[in-house]
Amino acid sequence: MPTPRSDDVRTEQAPGGEPKSSRWRVGVGTALLALAAAALLLAAPAMLGPYWLRILSNIFMYAVLAQGINLMAGYTGYPAFGNVVFYGLGGYVTAILMGKLQAPFALAVLASAALCPLLVLVIGPPLLRLKGHYFAIATLGFNEAVKEIVSNMTSLTGGGMGVSLPLPPWGPVASAAMFYYLFLGAMVVATWVTFEFSRRRLGIACCAIRDNEEKAAAVGLHTTRYKTTAWMISATMTGLVGAINAYQMTYIDPPTVFDMAISVKSFVIFLLGGAGTVLGPVGGAFFVELLQTFTWSKLLNWHLGAMGAIIILVVMLAPKGFREALRGLPSLASLRAGVRR
Repeated sequence: MPTPRSDDVRTEQAPGGEPKSSRWRVGVGTALLALAAAALLLAAPAMLGPYWLRILSNIFMYAVLAQGINLMAGYTGYPAFGNVVFYGLGGYVTAILMGKLQAPFALAVLASAALCPLLVLVIGPPLLRLKGHYFAIATLGFNEAVKEIVSNMTSLTGGGMGVSLPLPPWGPVASAAMFYYLFLGAMVVATWVTFEFSRRRLGIACCAIRDNEEKAAAVGLHTTRYKTTAWMISATMTGLVGAINAYQMTYIDPPTVFDMAISVKSFVIFLLGGAGTVLGPVGGAFFVELLQTFTWSKLLNWHLGAMGAIIILVVMLAPKGFREALRGLPSLASLRAGVRR
């Protein structure tokens, strides 16, 4: 029996059409790039000052907020514009427990992350009967209703005067590093949860609901249960970073933490990164926050207009997000093949 030549082995095709050896090299390169990025992120507090650590912390926070919207709008097809309500609730639960009851920070964060999905379990089934812009408007109304309730509970929340939290026991530099790692951990966990969500039965069912909810229900999927579960996970992510941010700020009030601008910015990040992708919200957060920092420092009086114009231009050039735009670029293997020819 003839044995295959070495040339035949090298050009054996993988299912995707690329040579297996090329796929292996690309996989190793991706792993090395991921390890280098992880090493840089972990070592950043030793190389950067509090200012840049704060900017990176904001990037990580908005990546988590956009990831929460991604679960609902990207995977499930329900645009939860009022998701900022869980950001505000997470902050207020932490503020009340730490400021009034002297609870430790870890307990306050866990309580904040647990309350938000429990609230979704109550309001989710009725609100999720609405679809499209009706659901979006309902979540906006829910956010405004909770904001007014918090504003009028003066004895517990401080009302419009807000509520203060204890100062962190570390110095300014150590505090910047500590919150940097907290937000980094939250982003890593949220991204991992989204990855697991996308490949499990829950994520596949939510994608079916997004594509055609009537057909999904016709084949036996309990659509309300799946939608509510996805929203509970989204609310947990959002409430978690709301709790961490409240302790970082040491003071919160209703207009600040229930601000719809937070939701709008998170939606912009989600759309730029790419709907229904795992790493899209992370890339979108880096792009938008760094762009905002640049325009603020270089164009103080025009930064909002400049940022808006750049985002409009990006949306026009990549309407489906960065991922779809990058797919249109030639791959590394095809570039190498073109050079060899």
